Amino acid sequence: MPRRHLSDRQARTVDLLIEAALIELIAVGYPALTVRGVARRAGVAPATAYTYFGSKEHLVAEVFWRRYQSQGADRSADGKTATTKNEPATTAATVLAEFAMVADEPELAAACTVALLADNPEVADLRLRIGSEARRRLEAALGPDTNPAAIQTLLLATSGAMLQAGTGHLSYDEIPVLLTAAARLVLDDH
Repeated sequence: MPRRHLSDRQARTVDLLIEAALIELIAVGYPALTVRGVARRAGVAPATAYTYFGSKEHLVAEVFWRRYQSQGADRSADGKTATTKNEPATTAATVLAEFAMVADEPELAAACTVALLADNPEVADLRLRIGSEARRRLEAALGPDTNPAAIQTLLLATSGAMLQAGTGHLSYDEIPVLLTAAARLVLDDH
């Protein structure tokens, strides 16, 4: 979301653009996606859309960030689900799978992979927020005694899996199984 405070009306406009971006992405695919097309679908002027999103990469990265933020709401403060106390590898895999939550939406998954690699300040800011949140969630889930190198390795495995899936070298469906195996290996729970 833009870094400044938004009025209720502006926030609704941004929400409309986010919703329209998903619909437009499914309809035309990432290569043909434009901020203008999203604006048209949302019923706002292109100039208004560009006020909030400077590029399609920024828009798609914002979609990912919002999806990611909404994930994991059913976990308690210790990072585990409210109904179970999982072994560390299962807990880690659950947290990491939230990062790959777009896997059920192939168009969005492919678009996010490309958009999050964009070289522009808005996307860089969102990448930093997403990475910080992923680390925070993993640290909270595994506890303060977890080796920081293990956490970094699991984050690298997750981003690597997303990149491989985005380039077609791995299926998004394979990510949860691979992340569970990586967590078991790294956390020595095998």
